[in-house]
Amino acid sequence: MSVGIETHALSEAIEEVVEPVVRAHGLILVDLDLRRGGRRAALRFYLDKPGGVSIDDCQRFSDEVGDLLDVSNLLPDSYDLEVSSPGLDRELKKERELRWAVGKRVRMWTREPLDGQREFAGRLMEVREAFLILAEVAGLRQVPRALLTKVRLDVPPRGSA
Repeated sequence: MSVGIETHALSEAIEEVVEPVVRAHGLILVDLDLRRGGRRAALRFYLDKPGGVSIDDCQRFSDEVGDLLDVSNLLPDSYDLEVSSPGLDRELKKERELRWAVGKRVRMWTREPLDGQREFAGRLMEVREAFLILAEVAGLRQVPRALLTKVRLDVPPRGSA
């Protein structure tokens, strides 16, 4: 089994263990990132909730999840645990991240022009298997996922909506 597959399976097992804590605190697990290699593994949780996640939310989650993970023995070697919000201009790479971003402003780039352009911005309205639906000023646009090179949250300039 390759390291990538092992890490993916371990990430899924960790997610199962922490899911009750996520639900109990009204949080949304936007992403879980496990990096193995070197002396210590790094385990990062990116959380959100309606109204935004606070430092206290992150600290409570970290304390509870750290204890759960220690008892579960899923990570027998030492690891660094980090908990934070997703960030204002986060790149969205995973399916879970795209689904979390529905209703939020995003910016996306394509490898080939669509209607003469390669960069699009608007509100992500829907995530489908073959394309993303973006609400732009001019209306709805379907952007084929096969053409996407990058999707990230879009932070509007200060003073605008």
